[in-house]
Amino acid sequence: MYLLHGKLTAKSGQREELAKILLEASKRVSTAQGCKVYVISKDENDQNSVFVTEIWDNKGDHDNSLNIEGVRELIIKAMPILDGPPTKGQELEILGGIGI
Repeated sequence: MYLLHGKLTAKSGQREELAKILLEASKRVSTAQGCKVYVISKDENDQNSVFVTEIWDNKGDHDNSLNIEGVRELIIKAMPILDGPPTKGQELEILGGIGI
């Protein structure tokens, strides 16, 4: 399995718009091959960031999700409200647990 956990930081006052875009992305990839989890979250102590946690059967399935209709358009929509380029998320090895 492949787990990706990332943080995207929006320009001041744009976090809710960024979250809205990412929630739309979650709907688009929810039926993608290999998608197990695609969670959008926020930390009340960080007013500008949105977190994305994804679990896939493998990295290839994740990479292929970028080709789903509308996903690239959402990425383009999000770019202007980001406070700098997105950084590579943490790629973590899943050891086990409930729900996987």
